[in-house]
This record gives sequence, C-alpha cells and structure tokens, in this order.
Amino acid sequence: MSELLQYCPDLFSYQRRESREVMVGDVGIGGDNPIRIQSMITSDTRDVEASVGQVLGLAEAGCEIVRITAQTRKYAEFLKPISEQVRAAGVTVPLVADIHFKPDAAMEAAKWVEKVRVNPGNYADKKKFEVREYTDEQYAEELERIREQFVPLVELCKEKGRAMRIGTNHGSLSDRIMNRYGDTPLGMVESALEFARLAREFDYHNFVFSMKASNPKVMIEAYRLLVARLYAEGADWNYPLHLGVTEAGDGEDGRIKSAIGIGSLLADGVGDTIRVSLTEDAVHEIPVAKALVKSSAQSAQPVGGDYQGLEPSWNPFSYERRRTGVVTCGEVAVGRTELMRVFTSREKYEAVKHKLAGLGDFQPEVVYENANVLEIDPRNDEEISAADALTERRIVTVRDGIEMEVIPAFRLLASRLQKQHPILLKDVLSPSADSQKDFLDTLLVASKNLGSLICDGIGDAILVQGEVAPGQSLRLSYNILQAAGARIFKTDYVACPSCGRTLFDLQDTTQNIRAATGHLKGVRIAVMGCIVNGPGEMADADFGYVGGAPGKINLYVGKQPVKFNIPEAEAVDRLVDLIKEHDRWFDAPERVTEEV
Repeated sequence: MSELLQYCPDLFSYQRRESREVMVGDVGIGGDNPIRIQSMITSDTRDVEASVGQVLGLAEAGCEIVRITAQTRKYAEFLKPISEQVRAAGVTVPLVADIHFKPDAAMEAAKWVEKVRVNPGNYADKKKFEVREYTDEQYAEELERIREQFVPLVELCKEKGRAMRIGTNHGSLSDRIMNRYGDTPLGMVESALEFARLAREFDYHNFVFSMKASNPKVMIEAYRLLVARLYAEGADWNYPLHLGVTEAGDGEDGRIKSAIGIGSLLADGVGDTIRVSLTEDAVHEIPVAKALVKSSAQSAQPVGGDYQGLEPSWNPFSYERRRTGVVTCGEVAVGRTELMRVFTSREKYEAVKHKLAGLGDFQPEVVYENANVLEIDPRNDEEISAADALTERRIVTVRDGIEMEVIPAFRLLASRLQKQHPILLKDVLSPSADSQKDFLDTLLVASKNLGSLICDGIGDAILVQGEVAPGQSLRLSYNILQAAGARIFKTDYVACPSCGRTLFDLQDTTQNIRAATGHLKGVRIAVMGCIVNGPGEMADADFGYVGGAPGKINLYVGKQPVKFNIPEAEAVDRLVDLIKEHDRWFDAPERVTEEV
C-alpha cells in the first residue's frame, strides 16, 4: 500500500491531476481545458435522420462530445452521412464511434468520426467465461493476436488525426485478463495498459483512458489504481481520463450512483471528461453532468495545514470499512459491523414522528441531539488529543461551520482519530434553511460527499443536513447507503443506458420490472439492452434480463444464461418465475396509508 500511495492523488486537499491535452476534433480534453461533458445517442445508427436529430439535440443541451454505436462495419458506414448532415447543420460537436468486438467496424468508423472508443475486453475477443491457466507463452500469443488486429487502427487514427478512448468495462473483461488478474480493478487497469503500450510503440498518444463499472467502489478503486500506475510508468504517461458509472440506472438512484462514482473522483482532482449514464432520454444526462462539474469546481478548496506526510487510515485501492468500537444510542448500536445508521435532527424528527408508519423503510433511527455526539475540528491537535484520551467511546463528527470541504474534513478526522470512536458523516457542514433549493443540487452534493467517504470505508452513520424536507432527507439518506453498497434495504437494479445496440425499450422495460419486483429487498437485478456488458455485469447481480435478439430476451442467474429467446411480452413474468424457482420471491406487503 505505501509504495502505491506515493502515486495516489492527494486525499486531503484538492489538486487537479495534470494531464496532456488530447484533441477530439476541435475539442481539447485534459491539459488546461475544462471538464468536458459527453453523452450517447440512443437511435439505430442506420436511421440517419433520427441519429442526426439526437446529435443536434444533445449539442443544443450543452453536450460537448457525442458517441454513436457502430456494431458492425455496415453500421459504421452510416457514420459518414450522419457526420456530413451534422456538419451541414453548422454543428461542430465531435462524434465518437463506440466499438465492441469488431475491428473492421473500428477501421471504417475512423474514416468518418473524430474519435473511436475501443473496449480492450472485447476488441477482437469473444468472452466465453472459460477457466484456464495461461502460460506466459500462451498469454504472449494472445497479445500478438490482439496486436495484429489493433495496430492497423492505431496507424489509421494517427494518419487521420483521430483520437481514441481505451475504455475498460468491469463487465466485459477478456477471459485472458480474468484468468490472470481476476474480476478486479487490477485486471481492468492491466487490460487498458496492454492496449496503451501497443499505441505508444507507434508513437500514438492521442488517446484517453476510462475504467467504468456499475459498482462505484470498483470504479473508484480502478481509477485510483490507474492513476497510480500511470504516475509510476513515467511523466509522459499523463493521459486524460474519462469518468463514468456504467449501468447506473434511472431516476434518483441513477443520479445518486453517478454522483458517488464520478463526483468523488472529480473531488479528488481526477477526471477530464465525464458521461452520466442514465436509463432515460440522453438529454436528461446533460443537466446532471453539468451540476456534477459545477459541484466539483466549488469544492476545490485547500484543507489548510500541512498533511502531505499523513498516511490515510484506509487503503485507497481496496475497500475495507474502518474498524471501530460500538456505541449504543437507545436501542440502536452504531459502529464496527453494525449497519450504517441514519440520523436526523430533532426538528425533522418532530415533523415526521406522527407518520412514521407511512415512511416505510425510510425510518429515522437516531435523533442527533439525543446521541451525545462529540463535535470537533479535525485540524485541531488539542481536540483530537482530548477525544483520544476519553475512556468511553463516543460518536464523533466534524463540527458545523468550520471552513473545510466535507470529504477532506472527514478523511482527516478518520486518519487522526483513534478507531475506538465511530464516526458520523454529514453531507454538508452547514444545515440548509433554504426550502427553495434545487433538489438535484442537494442530491448530487450529498451523494458525492457521503458516497465518497462510504466507499473509502469511512463512517458508521450519516446525517443529511442539506435537504430541508424531513421525509425527503430520510429517503435520500437511505438511497445513498443503497447506491454505495453500504446498506441494502430494497431491490437493487443495474440498468444500462439505452443506445443504438439496445434490443428493447429500456425505459419502459425497467419500469415494468421495477413494478413487478420492487419489493424484493436485497435482490439485485440487472437490465441490459444487449450482450456487450450484460454477461459480465451479471456477475454482480442475482438475476439478469438481457436483450438477445430483436424482441427476444435471455434470462440469467448470476452470469449464467438459463432461459433463451423468450418473447419480450412474456419476459417480465418469466423473470418473476425464475426468481421464484430460486426461492428469492416473497409477496409484496400491503401498503400502509395514513392521514397526514
């Protein structure tokens, strides 16, 4: 850990990672450029009129780079008229071809668009989930086969001045990588570096990296590990980074999960371009991305004091919850291996106590003013020493009103405080009194701050202060814990954003699946439009619903397909039957309604 830490971003004060500039058409990524916002159209690439319309709509909404899928060479040929018509409309937004499996599609796409995204996990590879031991010679043979397919694209992109994204996805690592490194952040990084080394052999440097995953913890660890590895490789490995949480989902859940993954890395100064992947119309991604970029800019404040020599109390490259003692608040235990608890203020509790039954799972567990919480400034040596000298365990938090950003403040507290004391996290250090505040901003800030710390393994309870509405602040608290994987209290969904590869209506289907299964607490269901990431992401899900062919659905248990070519009209019912077959089904409880 200590060897890698010297290459890790400064975790106690903001400093944007320095990177070289990569040009995508006329748009610069990295260097001194602002953080760029990307999205992806959802229309069939062969429908030129619809594709052009969606590109123009995204550009008008403020999207700076637009991605289009190109499943095959034939699909890639349609990028030519799409590009021509977009330019004829006076729009210069760069276009990116999204390539999976097909090197010939990449070669065709590079003729017409400014950037090509390749996935090292499936470029010229077929994922078979084979378990085998690769000898060094066999592994080298695999790399030579990749070289033969990838180098022509590198040479073409260099010749035409095209950019490239070497984009690893957690859900689609190759069998070669899986068998040598496992389904891990390290495997994601090694997969990307193999392709980057080939590009550098031909003096091609106009590329960016990405390390996308549906699990924010995995995503954060992978990017941190990549940054450390790039620093270790040398100063000229300073390539820009594209951030994204893949298969984030829709609604509040999708926004919260995106803010945890993307927002926490931006808060660390990591990331040069972002895409928020929502299972919604693509234009809805842009306001969320803009708000995340704005939030990261506002939080770029120094901690104060010199903590460069302070080693974090957690491993930034591998999740482990901070070990503490336990403090009892009434009937609720806080700390150690207990569930992460949800606190609320006395004022908010008084506002909702008459309708607790109607709040369902969103219950306040501890009233802050009743918990004897110790408030300290983590920069103050005397206050830290006094807390450590206590003979009894106390719940400790950062005092409101101090001039520190939330994430570095609690990281500093966790690194300086003895582990006997549980820590209560806050989303902001000044309770809001503004009832007109935009809920999206509140949601993103709370998710970024709390989610980042939870993914670091810091915290035993949370208190949302930035949202005035009592019920809404409780709902937000629980949804953040769920998205960060800290406390599963409802069905967990992994849903990909729609794109031109999608074989069914993702938005309607996701809502139908939610309606049928939303009461299955603790069950994780993946909804995937196609097979690009589907089988890989099934590894993190209990059950999967994946487009196999137009109008046909394949159902998975874990990463294993078990039902094939089910007519779409029957597929949700068949998914319910599959859940019942595996004894994970229970009937939904009757809803409690109250006069409020």
